[in-house]
Amino acid sequence: MTRDIKPITSLTNDRVKAIRALDMRKERKETGLFLAEGASIILTARSAGFRPDTLVYRAGALETDTQRRLVQSALYDGAEVLEVSAAVLEKLAAKDNPQTMLAVFRQRFGTLPDPRSLQPKSLWLVLEDIRDPGNLGTIIRTADAVGAAGIILAGQCTDPYSREAVRATMGSIFNVPLVAVERNTFLEWAPSWPGDRVATTLAAREDFRDAKLKSPVLLMMGSEGPGLSSAVSNIATRQVKIPMRATLDSLNLAVATAILLYQLRGPDLKL
Repeated sequence: MTRDIKPITSLTNDRVKAIRALDMRKERKETGLFLAEGASIILTARSAGFRPDTLVYRAGALETDTQRRLVQSALYDGAEVLEVSAAVLEKLAAKDNPQTMLAVFRQRFGTLPDPRSLQPKSLWLVLEDIRDPGNLGTIIRTADAVGAAGIILAGQCTDPYSREAVRATMGSIFNVPLVAVERNTFLEWAPSWPGDRVATTLAAREDFRDAKLKSPVLLMMGSEGPGLSSAVSNIATRQVKIPMRATLDSLNLAVATAILLYQLRGPDLKL
């Protein structure tokens, strides 16, 4: 099935309002939709098996073969394709480094993995109460880079499908399985994990570089400042720490997570 391209020049068009509304978490939750910007990220989405519900591009801006192919593919798939004026695109795109193409996709949240079906060397990341969307997006990107099996968002985490988080992933939002659960649900499930459950805490006395961990590994990271809650850190089978000079006691969450992920997955990564 194919559809026609619909031109839009009015800032008050209902479709423009609906797409713009996806900047609100409430709207994303109710519709199950989210925005992704830029031809390269939309191409990554297609490669990962995502198909846009709506594709938007600025009139006169189909300058590359990739952009033209994305439009033709969206039409072939039966997606809504909107050719909008520069003024409309400016209203829909991000304020910093705006793109000439964006798309609306459906969110995908999975369920907690069955511990009995885990790959022996798999690594899952748990993030508890992460509030900063830029940090979350960067962590998702790093998890993709090291080949983590997925990310569990426990408690009151920021929305991974917010515009800022999606942008920070640079397309990895489409590659990394995400699970969002209440903290109590996670706490009930976690004891069935067959390998080590690793917590990062200030009180830990084990250098993360020296830890010999039992796979599969469940790496648990808390928000900047508070860190992991006691309820989550107490279910850890191992507690580790990144050594630092005495003048510091913490790192940026995305940086700390990247260090640990590469320590755990580094031996399996080859050029």
